[in-house]
Amino acid sequence: MTVLTQSIKLQRDSLIEGGFAGLREHRLVKNPKSFGPSANNDGSWLGIGNFVYLADARFIPHGETRMHSHHEVDVISVMVDGNIAHQGSQGHGKDLKVNDVQVQRAGGEGFSHNEVNPDNKWNRMIQLWVLPEEAGQLASYKVYQPKQGESTRIYGGFGDHDAFPSHTQIDVALLQRDESIEFKGEFIAYITRGKGQANNEQIIDGDMIAGENLAFTASEDVQLIIIQVLH
Repeated sequence: MTVLTQSIKLQRDSLIEGGFAGLREHRLVKNPKSFGPSANNDGSWLGIGNFVYLADARFIPHGETRMHSHHEVDVISVMVDGNIAHQGSQGHGKDLKVNDVQVQRAGGEGFSHNEVNPDNKWNRMIQLWVLPEEAGQLASYKVYQPKQGESTRIYGGFGDHDAFPSHTQIDVALLQRDESIEFKGEFIAYITRGKGQANNEQIIDGDMIAGENLAFTASEDVQLIIIQVLH
């Protein structure tokens, strides 16, 4: 039987909403090694393993980030609502729709991109950053389409299917009411749609929790992001 520990929780709306260009965002995770020693003075969290950043972003209608660059970081984008048109040096013109996940490795060569909301309504995307374990790798990307009723590994691990091997691993779960999942070990989880019971405590859209061992049951349709570290 899995032993659960009491989780700690951070609510997105307890943080100040910022943003730039055509998007508004709450930054729930900002690791000091990437954002400086005062990064968490606003109540944001450190992260776990090489997971150093998480932003819950909303793009204004037809808003865009404008072209910008990344270097030596893996950028994971999880679509919650609406669409994103991706422009840049990797997969120019690639569109992401609801529930799609894109993983982009900047590597040593880096990449530039612009993320654009093509629609006349607000959309929502979660972006996570993970530092690669080996510097100087080639830039690359992959798009995942998680399936309903499953938890999909979209980053990390060391199996044959893992495009981005790492001790830091990320799963995206799409669950319907009464469906359950369990994860053993230290974790951070962020619920981006719906609500459910996590370690016997109700969590809702915008709640981030952390603890040891996760048992989650959906109360309604849920999108859940789970980050763990392999030891």
